[in-house]
Amino acid sequence: MRTSGENPLLPGFPLDAQVTTSMPDAVDGAEAVVFVVVSDGVSQAGNQLKECLPAGIPIISGTKGLSADTGLTVSQTLSGLLGGRNPVAALSGPNLALELARGVPTATVIACKNDSIAHDMQALFMCPSLRVYTNQDVVGVELAGALKNVIAIGAGICDGLGFGDNTKAAMLTRGLAEITRLGTKIGARQETFMGLAGVGDLIATCASPLSRNRRVGLGLGQGRKLADIMRDLGQVAEGVPTTRAAYSLARKHETPMPITEQVYQVLFDGKPPKAAVGDLMSREPKDEMW
Repeated sequence: MRTSGENPLLPGFPLDAQVTTSMPDAVDGAEAVVFVVVSDGVSQAGNQLKECLPAGIPIISGTKGLSADTGLTVSQTLSGLLGGRNPVAALSGPNLALELARGVPTATVIACKNDSIAHDMQALFMCPSLRVYTNQDVVGVELAGALKNVIAIGAGICDGLGFGDNTKAAMLTRGLAEITRLGTKIGARQETFMGLAGVGDLIATCASPLSRNRRVGLGLGQGRKLADIMRDLGQVAEGVPTTRAAYSLARKHETPMPITEQVYQVLFDGKPPKAAVGDLMSREPKDEMW
């Protein structure tokens, strides 16, 4: 990135910024920190921030994942590491990076418990191609953004198996129902899952060929091994570790999440994708509102 002046994953879009591998240099003089670290690196980066970030500087997390070990969101992990001395906001929504870079009209949501900080961050990100909404439900925005990746893997599996739009619609609808069910058990607001961070991001991630998590599922549905898919992808697909976290959270909170359970078994137990779909379709009849 230093040599080329651009992100190799987004070629053709020059960076108007200094590139550094030094955390103290990166945050020196910062009025806000945008934190977009992969979920399994949050603790390490958070501990580095703790040593050099002054108290009171807001942190805006754009990571759409959960800790595979603890099931905590990024804001929960950072708040714990930093002792609550820095307010943590969450930025999430249907925000595919390539489309954002191209200036495609896009909307997103920034969540913070402090309204004043939320509106400051709203103004920071607002531009002609990006419309920003505010929300106070930080955990809900983070959970929606993370859990929808699990459903996106399931949607990709359906595509890889050659199923059609009926299947995709059912996957999205029932997937939304179960991630909302878990989110509200943990303390999120149901309305958040009906917004940009929930259903909005779910639609984009489950349908777009740019979605890394959908591409993981697509490969699995086509009969490929997870290790081979991840090697060819060359990027992080947060839905993989998040599936492990979501599966554990569902069991902890005694919340039925049949799609998540089947995605977990395909990813980590070697279950054939077609058998997973068969088990979902043959479950005992249920009322739609459950």
